[in-house]
Amino acid sequence: MWDFDIGRTLGIMARTWPFIALRLVVYFAITMGYVVATGTGAGVGYGVGHVMSDPDGPVTFAFWGGILGFGAVSLLLYWLREYILYIIKAGHIAAMVLLIDGRELPEGQGQIAYARAIVTERFAEANALFVLDQLVKGVIRAITGLIGGVAAFLPIPGLRGIVGFINSVIRMSLTYVDEIILGYNIKVESDAPFDTAREGVVLYAQNATTMVRNAVWLSVFMWLIAIVVFFFMLAPATAILYAMPGQLAGWSFVLAIVFAWALKAALLEPFAISALMSVYFRTIETQTPNPEWDRKLTEASEHFRELKAKAAAQFRPSGSSGPSTAPRPA
Repeated sequence: MWDFDIGRTLGIMARTWPFIALRLVVYFAITMGYVVATGTGAGVGYGVGHVMSDPDGPVTFAFWGGILGFGAVSLLLYWLREYILYIIKAGHIAAMVLLIDGRELPEGQGQIAYARAIVTERFAEANALFVLDQLVKGVIRAITGLIGGVAAFLPIPGLRGIVGFINSVIRMSLTYVDEIILGYNIKVESDAPFDTAREGVVLYAQNATTMVRNAVWLSVFMWLIAIVVFFFMLAPATAILYAMPGQLAGWSFVLAIVFAWALKAALLEPFAISALMSVYFRTIETQTPNPEWDRKLTEASEHFRELKAKAAAQFRPSGSSGPSTAPRPA
């Protein structure tokens, strides 16, 4: 079934409680931002609608005002995604890597500063980490195709009607591969993050069957819990929107989804990342990157080729156009 230890993973979560608390604060602040922006937009629209001669004006304008408020927060979150990754996610991954390796980690709030210093040592700028993150995400799409999708796990004839759906589940389960590769970068204390990421992606690809099997199990658990949270949040979301101007009952569905997403991002994602990193580190412990998989990814993925180009540029002296002779990181 799965290869991760649920008890040990929960222990790592408990020991990194400062990051869990930080994630809860940040993601639920985002949720409240959605509530306030949607309500404010609906209120303004409701007031503007009274100026119109149309009797349905207040309701219509309240609806579109709510959409504008919701969209404004979504746009802001899109622009802040780079810094959320750098400040919150990467630091938490660094802390979890240390614990998985059995290394020491400060207790309390000093843990956040300590882990962020490790990330800053590897990635001086948020943009470099973000670029690496996006490249790895692009490569993962190629890995899904190369391993044959569901055919690698269910070689049973007569299942073509559901193959597309199951492949979609597999692709969804690969959400956290970029975080695993970031953890690998931190684990080996790399001075060349793009080359280490290239190596980590190849190691992931050659162990894709094991990794995807565990990722699918985790994905199923997480989405089942998120669905339960969604239904529990429908009642409070409806109560909040009932107090706002205009007919916003339909927004309770959207707001419940946002609440469920916040809980998933704050609590469930770190659990999944920690579990998958443990499986990944244990699986590749005695392995080296397979040149055949390196070749396959080079042929199949433009993002992998770009990753290799950036890795080569890290080893090339400034102003040089020739091949690098610098040693690869340990």
